[in-house]
Amino acid sequence: MRLRNVKNKDEIMKQAKSLEENPNKNKGNWNKVFKNNNPIHIEIGMGKGKFIIENAIKYPDINFIGIEKYDSVIARALEKVEELPNLRMIRMNAMEIEDIFDKEIDVIYLNFSDPWPKKRHQDRRLTSHQFLDKYKNIFKNDNIIIQKTDNRNLFEYSIVSLTTYKYEIEEISLDIYKDDLTENISTEFEDKFVKLNLPIYRLKAIIKKNN
Repeated sequence: MRLRNVKNKDEIMKQAKSLEENPNKNKGNWNKVFKNNNPIHIEIGMGKGKFIIENAIKYPDINFIGIEKYDSVIARALEKVEELPNLRMIRMNAMEIEDIFDKEIDVIYLNFSDPWPKKRHQDRRLTSHQFLDKYKNIFKNDNIIIQKTDNRNLFEYSIVSLTTYKYEIEEISLDIYKDDLTENISTEFEDKFVKLNLPIYRLKAIIKKNN
């Protein structure tokens, strides 16, 4: 997600207590960053942070890490929260995820990811086999991916990609608001799409460790 340049973004990021400036040094030791052994959930492409922040507030016994590529976007997320003990944010490209984590993640959230609609760009989709290969090296136990999107084509692609990679689709919804998923926490994008009466697709996919 792109955003107009935030003029004071460098100052916001410099002062933010939730931002991890050198996340590589924490690889394999994120439990020490949080000072506990609670589960770690990450959101790749957190946008302006609504989803990850609200989750961190609602579930204090889970550690959350939001990942975002663009400075101006992560600055907006950092403005929303001064500090939560179970929340960290990282500015990075998702391609580098294996440099940041090592067999310590419990759940990955993929919310309204770029659909990369052209076929020649399909490896850039966050549910492509290229990324699934990376994710398998950062999961601690079961591989669990939860995806939400407004893009039907990306959703269908993800189902095929995940199942051919041996994920089991444990939960699926073709419109989470018609299905009334009461535990749902929305994103900024999601709120806009719902106002336009667009369906929001969701799935939960899992590879169990003992499989």
